[in-house]
Amino acid sequence: MSALFIIVAAILLLGPLIAIHEFGHYFVARKLGVKVLVYSIGFGPTILKWTSKKSGIQYQLSALPLGGYVKMLDEREGNVAEEDLPFAFNRQHPWKRIAIVAAGPLINLALAVVLFWVLFLPAQEQLNTRVGKVLPNTPAATMQMHTGDKITAIDGTPVSTWEKLNYALVDRVGETGSILVTADRAGEVKNFQLPIQGFLKDQSESPLDILGFVPYRPVIPATVTKLSEDGAAIRQGMKAGDRIVAIDGQKMNDWFDVVQVVKASPEKLLKIDVLRDQKIVHLEVMPQGQRDNMGKVTGVLGVQSDPGKVVIPAEYKQTIQYTPVEAFTMALDKTGQLSSMILNSIVKMVRGMIGLDNLSGPITIAKVAGQSAEMGWQTFISFMALMSVSLGILNLLPIPMLDGGHLVYYFIELIRGKPVSEQIQLVGLKIGMVLLGSMMLLALFNDFMRL
Repeated sequence: MSALFIIVAAILLLGPLIAIHEFGHYFVARKLGVKVLVYSIGFGPTILKWTSKKSGIQYQLSALPLGGYVKMLDEREGNVAEEDLPFAFNRQHPWKRIAIVAAGPLINLALAVVLFWVLFLPAQEQLNTRVGKVLPNTPAATMQMHTGDKITAIDGTPVSTWEKLNYALVDRVGETGSILVTADRAGEVKNFQLPIQGFLKDQSESPLDILGFVPYRPVIPATVTKLSEDGAAIRQGMKAGDRIVAIDGQKMNDWFDVVQVVKASPEKLLKIDVLRDQKIVHLEVMPQGQRDNMGKVTGVLGVQSDPGKVVIPAEYKQTIQYTPVEAFTMALDKTGQLSSMILNSIVKMVRGMIGLDNLSGPITIAKVAGQSAEMGWQTFISFMALMSVSLGILNLLPIPMLDGGHLVYYFIELIRGKPVSEQIQLVGLKIGMVLLGSMMLLALFNDFMRL
């Protein structure tokens, strides 16, 4: 994946989200009679601009697509002609200012609902929540969960898909205690209390791998069909057609076993036994270390296996088809779940239950945008919806400089009957600048550490 592809994907992702956020402010401001001067997508040097002859509004596109702004007529930002005073933002009733400021984040949440609705409309064949494998030496194995158990609820919350199941688990991020997993075993209800310790504090780990139960995975033979020219395996003599039978004396039943061991062994010398021409050949290979989007280093051999035609047993499949109304309800529910999860994660980050190294900045977002675009339009739209929810919720946080900070001031004005003093707002502005600047620097630092 080229750097140009990543940049284009990031612009296609963030551009519409920023544009519609600012459009929310712009649209409501004009509807409520406030004079808009500038509608800008991006910051920094202006690339393109034009002025509407009818409204006099200047529309512009700037070089840095990491934000935008709508400039409205305001006495605090310059002289306002006597005849224009009724159209100045600062002269509006607090309820009008609240509506204008809240419109940006709310339209992002509305966009997420629409995007999820589009994704929920087509019929989907997917795996049901029946356990495909219980991993050894995990809480699920200790509590005697079985392959074939169909999970029906997490902590009492019903789950019908693996996605809902994962969201329910992520709600427990950073916690210590136990997770109640309810399953159906041949018509009998089984409850499993799976112990957790600082659950998902390292968010690069999968909640299912930590707990030890995973969805059905087709059996793919551990046979190498293709090798990377610059990979570790080809340099140490591995060949196409080799079947990996053991690593460090541990039997490899299928390709997933190989992947699991190799990913956990970056820069570690592995003794790999392969079957070649009916003979066992002993190789010693050191997987190369490769960083993922969260900076976690995993091992890579530089080999691939062709799964052939994959047939999933009927008991592990389900077809989901929603009516337009049901799809809309599901979209609302998912947007609400994601909003709750983001707020929950922020609270736990402040409390120290989640590490600050999980903060991500524009570089990580751009990389994930590129990867999701490679995987297809549905994955890209899903990521855009997630980012739209994040943008909406983060902007509603009560931090000066953000929309949420301004909303706090206007609600205080409603209660007191007079505006918050300029001095207090100036102090708040400085605090907001420090907070946001620190968060951005930390996010960028995390991004660079993951490269």
